[in-house]
Amino acid sequence: MAIKAMTKAVAYFRTSSATNVGADKDSEKRQREAVLSFARRSGHEIVDEFYDAAVSGADPVDARPGFAAMLDRIAGNGVRVILVETANRFARDLIVQETGWRFLQGLGVTLIAVDSPDSFLDKTPTAVLIRQVLGAVAQFEKAALVAKLKAARERKKALTGKCGGRRSVAEANPATVALAKKLARYPVNGRRRSLRDVASELEMAGHLTSKGTAYGAAAVARMIAT
Repeated sequence: MAIKAMTKAVAYFRTSSATNVGADKDSEKRQREAVLSFARRSGHEIVDEFYDAAVSGADPVDARPGFAAMLDRIAGNGVRVILVETANRFARDLIVQETGWRFLQGLGVTLIAVDSPDSFLDKTPTAVLIRQVLGAVAQFEKAALVAKLKAARERKKALTGKCGGRRSVAEANPATVALAKKLARYPVNGRRRSLRDVASELEMAGHLTSKGTAYGAAAVARMIAT
C-alpha cells in the first residue's frame, strides 16, 4: 500500500507586543505547538518557519519582515500552504486580514488557521460573513484592550505623577537622595555646600549613577528638590 505523500507547508508566527517576545514568553511557543500539532494530524510537513516579533496585526502583510521573507521562500521552493495558529495571528485588522488573504489567493497560496481550518478556505457567503465577523471581533478586542491599558496608565499617572519611563534617582536610590538632602541642609564651617560640593561628597561616599559616574550639579538639584 502506497504511503500518501505529506503536503509541504510553512509556518507563520506573529507576536504584536515586545513584552511577549523572548525565550521565557509563551506566545511563540503556544503558536508553534498549535501549528505542529495540526500539521501532524492533517499530514502537513513543516519545511520552514517565519516569525514577526513585535509586529502589529494591523500592519500590512507585505510590510512585515518575517512575512516578506516567507513569501521569498515560497516563491523559491514551490510551497503553497501557510499554517497560522489563528486568523488574528495572520492579521487582527479586518481590512488587512481580507486584503492579505486575497493577496495570497492571487499567488495561489492556501492560508490555514489551525484553530479553524476552513476559515480561509470556504468561499460561501456565510463563511465569508463569519470570517469578517470574527475579524471584526478580534479588531474590537484589540482596540478595547488598548483603550483599557491607556486608561490604566492615565489613572496611575494621576495618582503617582508618573507612568513608565526611566526611574528617578529617588525611586532607584532613595538612600542617595536622603544623603544629598542631608549634605545640602547642614553647612560646613558656617558655609552652605554648593551643588558641586554635594556631588563630590556623594561620589566619595560611593553614591554613583547607574553608569558608575559621579552625579552632576543638575542631578543633585533635582534630588534636593524632591
